[in-house]
Amino acid sequence: MSHSARISIGIVILIALSVLFLFSVVHTAAGAPRPQSGAIAAGHRLAQAWCQSCHAIEPHMAGFFDEAPSFQSIADRKGTTALSLKVFWRTSHRNMPNLVISPEQAEVLSAYILSLKRD
Repeated sequence: MSHSARISIGIVILIALSVLFLFSVVHTAAGAPRPQSGAIAAGHRLAQAWCQSCHAIEPHMAGFFDEAPSFQSIADRKGTTALSLKVFWRTSHRNMPNLVISPEQAEVLSAYILSLKRD
C-alpha cells in the first residue's frame, strides 16, 4: 500500500471518528431520553413520603411551604440537571435533614423533579 493511500485512509478514519464524536456531543446536549413513567411515579411516591412535609411537591401546590422551595421551582432553575440533583442528594444541607438515599432512590426522585420542568 502506498504512503498516500495510507494517509488517505487515516484521514477518512479521523473524519469518521470526528463525526461520531460530534454526533454523541449533539445527542448529549439535546438531552438523554426522558425517564420512564415508572421512575417518575416511584420518585413521586418518595417525594410524598419524605419531602411533602416541607416542600410543595406538586405543581401549583399551595400551602405553608415558604421555607423550602417547591419542587416546581427547583425543576425550573437553569442549573437543575440529573447530575446536579444527584450531587445535591449526596451533600448535607443546613436546613434539611441528612437523608440516607440510595442511588436508585436518588435517580427516581431526580426523575420526578425533572419531570416537572416547564419548557
